[in-house]
Amino acid sequence: QLQLVQSGGGLVHVGESLTLSCASSRLSLRHYDVAWFRQVPGKEREGLLCISMGGGITKAAGSVKGRFNIPRDNAKNTVTLSINNLKYEDTAVYYCAAPARPATCASEGGPPIRGLYDYWGQGTQVTVSS
Repeated sequence: QLQLVQSGGGLVHVGESLTLSCASSRLSLRHYDVAWFRQVPGKEREGLLCISMGGGITKAAGSVKGRFNIPRDNAKNTVTLSINNLKYEDTAVYYCAAPARPATCASEGGPPIRGLYDYWGQGTQVTVSS
């Protein structure tokens, strides 16, 4: 079973950039689409971006286009979430996730949908301050 391990995050300042990483501790991540989500207390988990296993297809929520990117390096078995120009409202717990079903990212009409993803990282807190 796929196990996702996240790294990065912490306290950052408005306007700075941040990188979060998602890696697989067992199986090769290159065989899976990967998505990033975030959640703030009292709100639903929000789908941000997804990338297909080969990296050729990406989808992003309108709210993060231009500031968020989801590069993947299959040789290193990692998928990254990079965030530029951080804002206060980016404060959240961030999760990477992968679906059991292939081609999930391509099939989604917009940003990733939580219910389509089966494997989850442990979550990483990102706090943006002044």
